[in-house]
Amino acid sequence: MSCPNKNKMKVILAGYNLDSEVIESLKRGEKLQDNVTPEVLSASYARISRDPRPINELREISRQEVGKARKSNQNIIFKMGHHSVAEHAVFNFDIIDVSRFAMEEIEKFRLCAYTEKSQRYQKLEDNYVTPEEIKDPLFKQTIELQNLTYQKMIEKGVEPEDARYITALATKGQLGLTVNARNLELMFRRFASSKYAEVRELGREMYKQVEKIAPSIILFTSPNALDRDTYREIEGIGMGKDKDKEKNERKQGEVALVGYTPDADEMTIAALLHSTSNLPFRECREMAGKMREEQGKELIKTALKNMEFYDTTLREFEYADLTFEIVLSAACFGQLKRHRMATLTCQEYNPNLGITIPPKIKEAGMELAFTEVVEETEKAYRKLKNPYVLTNAHRKRVLFKCNARELYHISRLREDAHAQWDIQNISREMTELARKAMPLTMLTICGKDRYPEVYEKVFGRPPKIKAEF
Repeated sequence: MSCPNKNKMKVILAGYNLDSEVIESLKRGEKLQDNVTPEVLSASYARISRDPRPINELREISRQEVGKARKSNQNIIFKMGHHSVAEHAVFNFDIIDVSRFAMEEIEKFRLCAYTEKSQRYQKLEDNYVTPEEIKDPLFKQTIELQNLTYQKMIEKGVEPEDARYITALATKGQLGLTVNARNLELMFRRFASSKYAEVRELGREMYKQVEKIAPSIILFTSPNALDRDTYREIEGIGMGKDKDKEKNERKQGEVALVGYTPDADEMTIAALLHSTSNLPFRECREMAGKMREEQGKELIKTALKNMEFYDTTLREFEYADLTFEIVLSAACFGQLKRHRMATLTCQEYNPNLGITIPPKIKEAGMELAFTEVVEETEKAYRKLKNPYVLTNAHRKRVLFKCNARELYHISRLREDAHAQWDIQNISREMTELARKAMPLTMLTICGKDRYPEVYEKVFGRPPKIKAEF
């Protein structure tokens, strides 16, 4: 077995954006100056609204007077509250050897870009994070038992994407992160307010990389009561200590549609009428309500007929909302959370919700060994009271709200035959429920592999481009 702490967390500032003239001067080998910072762009763009000079001249001034540019940034952000100027500064990070659990905290932020080392396609090593909060040797014993079982499953021919279900949330991973300074500042505050030492350390390591490069646009980084205390205080008023009495076990992959836009098809039709007329929305809504079913269907079909499998639906489909409650595995959650334009809130991982066992593990005759390790894991969890020891098979309950346009995107990607089986099952249940709630709006929703078939069924002819890979 590898030493669990052989590789300490590593954070590398991989890049950041610069003014093009600064880049050209660096290419010419000119002496480094203090304008090698994205603050030049933030300061020059911040001046556009009140300074009549051309933007390129404002950039030149910012390059030559970085001290003044920084002061300007701080005044605009701190005194005027215009944080948007920080969005013009973009940073890239290599984040190496952080836990699968910490990855979830990183990827909660909507307006960032992430590419993560895939546990589906890459064979996992035995390395893992030992949280600072855990001193009990039981943690190490449990993780090593999980990893040993993982290796046995691999030897029996179980693919990594299924064998990983027995590995812990403590398993190390890595990702590339791209983030603008405004969201980076928010990330620092949230990380500093976390109850998990690894997450707090990650924030400190990232901040070290940028504090001297862009001091004027990353200002509010300290822990705050909003992020640190709010949920705990709500818990005290609400469920309190009774929250652990919940024993409502659910079947694998259960999805419930707990809310959606009333008369969603009419809402979609009314939105399309509003965009293509000069009428107030109230009149469009009345017209949609009086429209014959066939007429409404024809209007929706017209909105969908020019789409290829890679296209998104028109923005008017965003006025139809759906809210799902989903019980899903940690492995599946790792994929669902990537759909960041949705609204996603989560409960903690809960062994009372059972586990998800990949069918291939059953076929390989490893189900008993799998469940025995899970039982030992849950004993350790009850003693350690720390989610890092739980496996990718353990579940949590989430609330997931999206609009019809976003659900089309989820379905195209996650119901496709190339998608992982667990998220396929979840997304299939979501779309089946959505079709019942808003059949016209969901007229052509499906995975991209089935798009030619569904399109031809609706329109009587195949799409121009087939979804072939």
